[in-house]
Amino acid sequence: MIRTGGQILVDQLKINGVERITCVPGESYLAALDAMYDADIDVLICRNEGGAAMMAEAYGKLTGRPGVCFVTRGPGATNAAHGVHIAQHDGTPMILFVGQVERAFLGRGAFQELDYVRAFDGIAKWVVEISDPKRIPEIVARAFREAMQGRPGPVVVSLPEDILTEMAEVADAPPVGPVDAAPSVADMQAFADLLDGAQHPLIILGGSRWTVEGCAAVAEFANTFDVPVATEFRRTSLFPAHHSCYAGDLGFGQNPKLSQRVRDADLLILVGARMAEVPSNGYTLIDAPKPRQKLVHVFPAADEIGRVYQPSLGIVSAPDQFAKALTALGPSPDHQGGERAAVAHADWQGWTTTPAQIPGAFQYGEVMVWLRENLPPETIITNGAGNYAIWVHRYWRHDKPFTQVAPTSGSVGYSVPAGIMAKRQCPDVPVVTFAGDGCFLMNGNEFATAVQYDIPVIIIVIDNGMWGTIRMHQEREYPHRPIGTELKNPDFAAYARAFGGHGEAVRTTAEFAPAFGRAQASGKPAIIHCFIDPQAITPAKTLQQISEGA
Repeated sequence: MIRTGGQILVDQLKINGVERITCVPGESYLAALDAMYDADIDVLICRNEGGAAMMAEAYGKLTGRPGVCFVTRGPGATNAAHGVHIAQHDGTPMILFVGQVERAFLGRGAFQELDYVRAFDGIAKWVVEISDPKRIPEIVARAFREAMQGRPGPVVVSLPEDILTEMAEVADAPPVGPVDAAPSVADMQAFADLLDGAQHPLIILGGSRWTVEGCAAVAEFANTFDVPVATEFRRTSLFPAHHSCYAGDLGFGQNPKLSQRVRDADLLILVGARMAEVPSNGYTLIDAPKPRQKLVHVFPAADEIGRVYQPSLGIVSAPDQFAKALTALGPSPDHQGGERAAVAHADWQGWTTTPAQIPGAFQYGEVMVWLRENLPPETIITNGAGNYAIWVHRYWRHDKPFTQVAPTSGSVGYSVPAGIMAKRQCPDVPVVTFAGDGCFLMNGNEFATAVQYDIPVIIIVIDNGMWGTIRMHQEREYPHRPIGTELKNPDFAAYARAFGGHGEAVRTTAEFAPAFGRAQASGKPAIIHCFIDPQAITPAKTLQQISEGA
């Protein structure tokens, strides 16, 4: 059958199970947009390419399949680079399709022309420009495989405008699924031998390519062998918080007892984790290149094993496949676990149960405790970057896999697009998005997208009138010399109402619960504008204490 390149492309998306895409429309890919008109694909029109790309990245986090985003050439592509960078750091499967000038114009500096291979080299896993419509099935199939296989990541596909309008006759490629590496029998025997000799083992979970079954397998193994389990920065939902082996998360503002537990372990088992700068507390918890602990590193890409830390045992395996292989192991007759997991769990509970008082009438920690006690465990929490997220990570408890959608890249502006996608993808599940005042206004315009498509996400804006994280570092390094960090903010509740959503303002702790209830009852996208004292810069310290070196 003869089809346009745009129709061939959209047919390949359908074959690969694409249920929704995000985009900002552009004339460079009109033929592909036209092909979507008759396709059973949910097309979400966004207000900025950065937000559209972040929504696609969030889809990849939630489903394990590539999120798909379409943007136009030049500025459309560079705006979308923000989302591509997040996908690269977070190991998220994603495909960005970018319009390009016609093939005959390439290299002339035509209107909005950009060399995408050069522009995205280093932040995308693979970048390719299609030069013949007959190759669309081949290249799209490879794009899906590249995005998912090994360590997942973003793929950028450049679409010269004329290949989408040109007619061609070509067979479709079959649907693509990743080929996951699995541990060998010898790998598992070597692992079992190391585990048998360990007195203080610790498992650290991270990365992507997990399933619900894989997460459950790790929990069962930890229980059987009495091994504490920690999670990497913003990977908390990989292990249930209520589980008696959960030791906490390795993010900003780490529990000192957990940090010490990593240092004191005689066997560290990294599964899907990389222990990069944040979880390793600035590369201080594990010595590089030779750790003082025995290290088992399980990772789906061979080039990551030994990149920073030289392991005692490296296993090239998707984390999910390794987790399932654990179910075949049983403790040796002389196995002694004792109370090591229970002690680690008690340390975590003590760290997260009772929030400390902070300056001001709005007690953020108490609000988080109220939310965790009044929302169901399947609630999805999204956030971007900023000190406001420390309260979220410390006091919310994830008991279900894939209920945390947040950027390990530390990307400001992520929370709103991610929350919108999460609620679109999971309409029957509560979705609560947290954003700082600076974080919200990075991509707060996507609130219009939520209103347009009746996506009732609830966004909690924590407003301290400044770029809080930067101000904190500023006070530590250059005390009492603030510059460039003050913000004058709009009325975010009025902002919500102006778009057609629901808006509330909260200045005290007591006002929060009724406001949240009204936001839920409205059935609309909602913003709850919460005012927090600027001195309350972390759950444990004020700005003044930081500036004084306390």
